[in-house]
Order: sequence, then C-alpha cells, then structure tokens
Amino acid sequence: MTIGRERLQLTPAQRRDLMASPAGWLATGFGSGLAPVAQGTVGSAVSLLPWLWLRHCSLTNYLLLLLAGCLLGCWACSVAGRRLGVDDHRALVWDEFIGQWLALLPVLDQPGWWWPLAGFGLFRLFDAGKPWPVSWLDRHLKGGVGVMLDDVAAGALAALVLWGLVRWLG
Repeated sequence: MTIGRERLQLTPAQRRDLMASPAGWLATGFGSGLAPVAQGTVGSAVSLLPWLWLRHCSLTNYLLLLLAGCLLGCWACSVAGRRLGVDDHRALVWDEFIGQWLALLPVLDQPGWWWPLAGFGLFRLFDAGKPWPVSWLDRHLKGGVGVMLDDVAAGALAALVLWGLVRWLG
C-alpha cells in the first residue's frame, strides 16, 4: 500500500467496482468522491445535503449518528482502500462527510445560511491545511482509521473555531 492520498485516476473498472460494493459506495460519499477534481471539497459540499436533515435531530441522536458514521467509515474506507490497493485514495470522501458534520455541530440551531457556509470553509481550511494534530494523524495512522481520524480532528478544530464565532458574533 502507498502512503498518503493517491493521485492516480481511477480506471472505469475501479469506479464500477467501488460503486458495486456497499463499502465503496459509502467510502466514496455516495459517488461524490468520483468527481474529476477537488474530491474532498466536492465530498464536503455534498455532505451538506444530508446535514440539512441531520441538523433537526436531537443533540444525542446527532452525536450517536456521528459516532456510528465514523465507525462505519473506518470499515468502509478500509475495505475500499484495500480494493484500490492504497491506504487513502482521494476518491474516499466519507471522512469529509463525518468531519464536515462534526464541524457544523455548533450551528445546529443557528438560523442563517452563513453559519453552515462558515463551517464549510473552516473545515476545508483545517482539512487541507492539516495543522497539528491533523497532520500527525494523517502521517501516523493508516487504513480506515487513519482515513477517518485526521478528518475528525480537522472537524473538531473547525467546530471549536465556529463555536467561538457563534459565541462572539451570534
């Protein structure tokens, strides 16, 4: 297995293989990770659609769904990564879904479109910029757990900043 996000384009057969399996379907964020460019950004943007429904859950249910989604993502990204022969291919974007949903935790009950937009921007900043501890997790954890946890850390950092903004501006 290679280390890091693999840059090779998927062949049509690999795409079909991923979308034919439940693990691949989930790991690619329902296919959003198969976008031709900016897969992580596309996955984060697509994650906002189910978030519009998830934001109406109770806090307890939201947190349980995040935990279940993270555990399921560890499995799905591990299986899909093995099928592709890499630890973390850029087409695997379920981690962006979970990280984005975690980043938006502070704005579940906030009115206005700007709060989710701010959460999206902050999550992308921390996910792409990879400050510590995101960078450490990205380098040291492998397989499905590694795929998921660096984005969970990026989502947690984004949530902390967004929480501060909500307290200060909201």
